[in-house]
Amino acid sequence: MKEDGMLKIVVPASTANLGPGFDSIGLAVSRYLTLEVRLADEWKFVPRSSEVEAIPAGTDNLIYQVAAQVAQTYGCTLPSCLVDVYSNIPFTRGLGSSAAAVVAGIELANELAGLSLSLEQKMRFASCYEGHPDNVGASLYGGLVIGSHRRQETDVVHVPNVELDLVAVIPSYELETKKARSVLPQMLAREDAVEASAVSNVLVAALLTKRWELAGKMMACDLFHQPYRKELVPQLSLVEKLATQYGAFGVALSGAGPTVLAFAEPGKGMELKEKLAPHFPDCAVEWLTVEQKGSQVYKMSLEK
Repeated sequence: MKEDGMLKIVVPASTANLGPGFDSIGLAVSRYLTLEVRLADEWKFVPRSSEVEAIPAGTDNLIYQVAAQVAQTYGCTLPSCLVDVYSNIPFTRGLGSSAAAVVAGIELANELAGLSLSLEQKMRFASCYEGHPDNVGASLYGGLVIGSHRRQETDVVHVPNVELDLVAVIPSYELETKKARSVLPQMLAREDAVEASAVSNVLVAALLTKRWELAGKMMACDLFHQPYRKELVPQLSLVEKLATQYGAFGVALSGAGPTVLAFAEPGKGMELKEKLAPHFPDCAVEWLTVEQKGSQVYKMSLEK
């Protein structure tokens, strides 16, 4: 990056699991983390929106830590930068705020060190860092992703042009992924594992063939995580009860929660939001769409 230049990095938020697609299905949504990056004498991250007001200001920032690790992997060092951080992704609410930061860090290192990483290389690093490919995959590629992360490699199928409306019921409390994972069983019986994986397979097929009612049915049949997390997210059962009455084809916990998503066919989301909102006065109820683009990097010149 030139001294009189600026990088702008935009990374979409994401939802994951979609019910039975545990740790493997992700969907990019219309919330964003944005970085404006300039060269400086030392690293400094400046929050420019309320969602990120508590982020670390120095090299303990997650974005820097990821960027530095990427650079180190390729034997590079990064120049110090001033980074203005904007975000409207709720923190620890199940909409991929940390995954967006990981992707932003990878993009930052790629540009500052001139690494010319491919999407597949970015995906592998992000998936290894997060431990699963769903949120980071959606933030990198946009649209719908179905991923498999294994010890030796990561494979992702990207499905563009998936158009859906989503209504997010976002509680005011935070739910850390570690806590949400602590209530999950360590093992499933073979017959339960077979049923759970079959449900996930049918969900993917239904999404790809736009059989929305079947997709919603599979979301409700999840055996991997939602039945265990309902005790942590009381809004889930109520959204499940109401949303289908108001025109949604399915409901799922977003990631580890506590955000709950109602899925609707394109053009029906705003009406669904208006009907759901009065039932959740203590939550933010917002209409979202699928973001078709993944992370974007823009190189700009600063005016003198």
